[in-house]
Amino acid sequence: MKNTPVDYDVVKRKVAESGLTNLGTATIREILKLVSQIELETGVKYVRMEMGVPGLPSPQIAIDAEIDSLTKGVSAYYPNIEGITPLKEETSRFVKLFLDLDIDPRGCIPTVGSMMGSMVSFLVANRNNRTKEGTLFLDPGFPVQKQQVKMLGHDYYSFDIYEHRGAKLHEKLESFLVTGKISSILYSNPNNPTWMCLNDEELEIIGELSRKYDVIVIEDLAYFGMDFRKDFSVPGEAPFQPTVGKYTDDYIILVSSSKIFSYAGQRIGMMAISDHLYDRQYPDLLRYYSTDKFGHSMVYGALYGLSAGVTHSTQFGLATLLKAVNDGTYKFMDEVREYGEKAHIMKSLFTANGFEIPYDMDLEEPLADGFYFTISYPGMTSTLLLEELLCYGISAISLEITGSKRNDGLRACVSHVSRNQFGDLESRLKMFNNDHPVKKN
Repeated sequence: MKNTPVDYDVVKRKVAESGLTNLGTATIREILKLVSQIELETGVKYVRMEMGVPGLPSPQIAIDAEIDSLTKGVSAYYPNIEGITPLKEETSRFVKLFLDLDIDPRGCIPTVGSMMGSMVSFLVANRNNRTKEGTLFLDPGFPVQKQQVKMLGHDYYSFDIYEHRGAKLHEKLESFLVTGKISSILYSNPNNPTWMCLNDEELEIIGELSRKYDVIVIEDLAYFGMDFRKDFSVPGEAPFQPTVGKYTDDYIILVSSSKIFSYAGQRIGMMAISDHLYDRQYPDLLRYYSTDKFGHSMVYGALYGLSAGVTHSTQFGLATLLKAVNDGTYKFMDEVREYGEKAHIMKSLFTANGFEIPYDMDLEEPLADGFYFTISYPGMTSTLLLEELLCYGISAISLEITGSKRNDGLRACVSHVSRNQFGDLESRLKMFNNDHPVKKN
């Protein structure tokens, strides 16, 4: 039996009992369940880096607004499926103040988290032209979005963008679009899981080619403004969060309240559809919806088919919070900088103990510190590294499920690792490094 911080035999037994034949292809939730079961049996608290959920308290201003709306009786009524007017207006203001884009409030629509936003987008964007097949994912990316297109029966394409940054992106991206099979492009910026940040040159390439081949761009801004190398925190003042909306007319922006506002449990996000796209007519949409108009099909076709609207009180909570953010009285970026600070410390602990950061550069400069980072260990595959780290009380997910070309890396999330766990993390990494000496060439 190996002498590890978590009983080696228990870990191996729990892995066998889970039915997961390959941890490298296990989903985030499967790893979450497995680690929770090991913790329960062994009593050892893990350094948990598998789940991308916020670790900061929700803003009190939003909670108070929700409570106030409930006392006024909003829970007795269905909300308007398009969203309550104050939320739509404040979302439109937010988009203008922090992205410098003009989007009419009618196209600013609440969804049950950004996951519903991507699902609804696929339901319409991938059905507007019968000759096209589906989405192109600029990977690595959030695995569940691929699960969504699979559930819908759509085809998808993908490539790892890391080796095609800057001007090189043009040729690679066009090689997919020229086939005529791509109906939508999706990426996150900053990127989940690597924390790469696409710049204006790359966004202009995406915008230019999406116009040339008539492709809708779905921009997932779940980690809005969290490239902490720049200050995007002042409403109405540059620099603004980079966006493809500067370079194309047909786009959908997904804004999550989960990470930037620590509002994950309330399951609300915002979908902002460009005015041009909202008004576009696609005759092929009549195969599925009562109209050929894109915006109407999104709201009264796809969204209506999924939900009777986002929780009424939650909309009031987010509307009040956004107003404070837009007015500059609540500085949300001050709160989430904690993630970047923790990432900086945690990355140094890993690299000091033999680990490497496989996605370590953003073009010519070091990657920003943020919500996620990637790790690898010389000589180990993703699967083996994950299996071994579980015995040392450390959890993460494999990059294999994100569309990465790397089969030797893991994604680490900093949000649920408290600072008082840094001592445990350091001692466990030292033990791991001692137990797995790296062979010198």
